[in-house]
Amino acid sequence: MKAIVSRFIAILLLVVPGISATYGFLAMKDSLFTVFDPASAVSGFPWGKFILGFILFCAGVAFIGGWTFFRDRKRNYVAPRFRAKRKKR
Repeated sequence: MKAIVSRFIAILLLVVPGISATYGFLAMKDSLFTVFDPASAVSGFPWGKFILGFILFCAGVAFIGGWTFFRDRKRNYVAPRFRAKRKKR
């Protein structure tokens, strides 16, 4: 039972940043398309929504990318220049 709960928590640790990155991408897309919509009553560019979307997108992608990189580094799947440095005795 304990293994199931720990795996569920691990899945949530990847799903939440994924949803955050998806929402950020959609917020940036919506703010860009709002400018070109002739029926929109918004004048100007919605900078707040765009910046919030950019931050959420970058944070989600960075978390998932970092998690993947450190997992692959632990299993020695990365190129030699990215492997952990060993101390010389």
